[in-house]
Amino acid sequence: LSLSLSLPHTMAIRAQYEGSNDIGVFTKLTNSYCLVGIGGSQNYYSVFESELSDVIPVIHCSLAGTRIIGRMCAGNRHGLLVPNSATDQELQHIRNSLPDEVRVQRVEERLSALGNVIACNDYVALVHPDLDRQTEEIIVDTLKVEVFRQTVADNVLVGSYMALSNQGGLVHPRTPISEQDELSTLLQVPLVAGTVNGGSAVLGAGLVVNDWAAFCGLSTTTTELSVIESVFKIQESKPMAIVEELREPLIEGLT
Repeated sequence: LSLSLSLPHTMAIRAQYEGSNDIGVFTKLTNSYCLVGIGGSQNYYSVFESELSDVIPVIHCSLAGTRIIGRMCAGNRHGLLVPNSATDQELQHIRNSLPDEVRVQRVEERLSALGNVIACNDYVALVHPDLDRQTEEIIVDTLKVEVFRQTVADNVLVGSYMALSNQGGLVHPRTPISEQDELSTLLQVPLVAGTVNGGSAVLGAGLVVNDWAAFCGLSTTTTELSVIESVFKIQESKPMAIVEELREPLIEGLT
């Protein structure tokens, strides 16, 4: 496997999708792929492509005919969960573009905006308390994570009010310290309460992050940016090291 990868900038980057600062609505970022909603400007795509495409694929797609893919799906480096309303053509396109080891699974779930009701990294998922039992089993199976039914600052939409990577997490600004500690223990990563886009608590909509890159809406302030870079350890992480770490077990499996 060739690992001649160039290093992107180690900082959080601001972007806007067709005039919207809610880039997490139109984008899903993990350690093994990045999905972006179709119909955006080339300018928007190139923000992600210039940072990521040496390391992971940046895939233009729709789900259920919509561009709001960040809210429709949930995923990590092991897998991607999409709602039942996703079409066969959409699934085929996504499957063809993803790395072979990423499993794509349709989910029959009443709470079909999966990105709003599931917050996950590569090890743990927090989910809406009323999520279907069968969906929980699919999450465990496809994403290879432990699942906890939780709320964030009394909000059941855990995917909307939290942004999470394997390095850390940002939670709703009104999350009490005791709850931050409890969630941090479950997730085994440091958590900080904060905002994005100049005071918005809807972190899942304003921010996408993986273990070495973070992108947020254009109206995110300098202070918010520094909190994001600090909690997600963006300036310390090198995609090279992470990709090596992810691929080592893969290479061992091949030898």
